[in-house]
Amino acid sequence: MTDLDLRLVRYFAAVASHLHYGRAAAELHIAQPSLSRQISQLEAQVGARLFDRTRQGTRLTEAGESFLPHARALLRISGQATAAARAAAQPTRITVGYTAGLIVTPAVRNVRHRHPDADVRTLHLEWYEPREALLDRRVDAVITRLPLRTDGLHVTILHDEPKMLLMPVGHRLAGYESVTLADIEAEPIPRFPDREWDAYWRIDPRPGGRPAPDGPPVETIEDKLESIAAGQAVAIIPAALHTGGLRPDLTAIPLHGVEPGQVVVATRAADRSRLVAAFRTAARDCLNGSVERC
Repeated sequence: MTDLDLRLVRYFAAVASHLHYGRAAAELHIAQPSLSRQISQLEAQVGARLFDRTRQGTRLTEAGESFLPHARALLRISGQATAAARAAAQPTRITVGYTAGLIVTPAVRNVRHRHPDADVRTLHLEWYEPREALLDRRVDAVITRLPLRTDGLHVTILHDEPKMLLMPVGHRLAGYESVTLADIEAEPIPRFPDREWDAYWRIDPRPGGRPAPDGPPVETIEDKLESIAAGQAVAIIPAALHTGGLRPDLTAIPLHGVEPGQVVVATRAADRSRLVAAFRTAARDCLNGSVERC
């Protein structure tokens, strides 16, 4: 079996697009007689005539019609392979996503220092966006919190994060130094549409299998804060969200006796970019929850 010459496949695709040797030759910046010879060479490799040339013009043969979609797929895959190799070999640009209350600056600064020619960008994401943003390539790495669907992703835990109970300032528990799940046994907690996220942050079911009390349905963090301020619910939140300050009619106290949350760095599992690898290393070194090392 003869290996196909991708250059000849590209010439074939150009002629198939124009169905005119002269226009295809002009696009390819080669002489028309040379293009005709190259197509003949490809037909010899394939073992079938791909074009019919008549007085009425050029048309694909049945074999050419069959070959065309595969030829275009070969060219597309070739381009993707080349782009992936270049991205892995030469740092160019990386976009780092992050969700509420998480600081990525030390890791971003580290990558910029080690790769001064790289374009390192950041993008804030909503709580529900990290996985989608990675898979549709809006970002190349994300600093976010569990839970997160990990299939197709490379996820590394960076550090644990305490949980707190958020409530209105006039709530009966507002003066406590800390609380446990037993203290909020009957307190409603806002419900999010994502089942995994909802179950995790409502701790549903509770230890022993009891369901967590239902709360008002919300879709955004802002809606959740409004329902809590209105006295309709309390919420379990990451400690970092409170340290930045929320709003004056809300307060938070430590929630003890529950597993801490986990902050992670996530990237696409198949991504071999050196910049992505550099950011993963920087995240482990600089965003590990200890004293800044970067």
